[in-house]
Amino acid sequence: MRVLVVSGASGGHIFPALGFLDALRQREKNIDSLLVLPRQSLKNGIDVSGYKVQYISITSVKLSFDFNGFLSCFRFFQGALESLLILLKFKADIVIGFGSLPSLPLLLFAHIFRIKTLIHEQNVIPGRANRFLAKFADKIAVSFEETRKYLEGYENKTVFSGNPIRRGLIRTDKLEALNFFGFSHDKFTLLVMGGSLASHRINIVFFKALSGLSDKSRLQVIHLCGAKDFDSLNSGYKDLGVNFRLLNFLKEMRYAYSASDLVICRAGATTISELIFFKVPAVVIPYPYAGRHQMANAKVLEQKGCAVIMEDKNLDSDKLQETLKSLIQSPQNLESMRSGYDALKINNADGLLADALFSTVNS
Repeated sequence: MRVLVVSGASGGHIFPALGFLDALRQREKNIDSLLVLPRQSLKNGIDVSGYKVQYISITSVKLSFDFNGFLSCFRFFQGALESLLILLKFKADIVIGFGSLPSLPLLLFAHIFRIKTLIHEQNVIPGRANRFLAKFADKIAVSFEETRKYLEGYENKTVFSGNPIRRGLIRTDKLEALNFFGFSHDKFTLLVMGGSLASHRINIVFFKALSGLSDKSRLQVIHLCGAKDFDSLNSGYKDLGVNFRLLNFLKEMRYAYSASDLVICRAGATTISELIFFKVPAVVIPYPYAGRHQMANAKVLEQKGCAVIMEDKNLDSDKLQETLKSLIQSPQNLESMRSGYDALKINNADGLLADALFSTVNS
């Protein structure tokens, strides 16, 4: 079987695609797969070594009457032509799209040539590309049951799969994870992160909130801050007297999740899926410029009692400090939040998505 996979440029699209490809390899050794990515994904530094990859020129389209608008449209049509050539050369039996603009040409060409198609939606609210492609796809796999209500009219071809998480993310013994960071076994561990590009706002507000806590000596912090704020935060943490690990990026995220008692984060689909997998209580701050996607994702956790939502527009250090204080001082509340994940837990998202692929090919 020849499987062609196309993804957008962000980690939220690429990581599920890689998780799916890993599951496919383990299940069927004689599958030939090809991953198609936009060239701009090269800037993200995501490791795709070990996969057969081709790149297309598509970037986000800017509908403006200037050079940038013209260039984006040119690259879209250039990428569409590249997609057609890839499809003709690879001779795929099925094309699976993980959302975003780059998936449009490949899925549409596959539909025209009567090649089986499957799309996967990572967020609760489907993105524009997947909403458009829903009418053409042979099957739609969703990460959340709540997504079905946004796909009215396509119920007969919608299946629940969950969201495959990145390779290497496995549950690790908490003591082993704490030892990885050189942390104490009897302190409260916070994990702070602001998405794949980090968040200056979360970085600054969290640090101010932490600085004002009276009992911060019993805390230890893993903070994924990105490059821009690293130097200023590093200096601040050294003066604060808190055991910390400040990082631009962490490849071994399994240790960070496994060591943590509480996470402060955005609400991208990948982050939400990883929180569900590791069952970590969270203070979730949805990114306000992602349409309604992140808020809808966060509400899935809030409704099950797994997370506290703080809106970005209302975020300040005092409110965050009070929220942290109430959670840190309430072990029973945190345990209840962990238990809430049992209703959301998905043990085999990559396998379920592979099942959807095989059933689509054989239908």
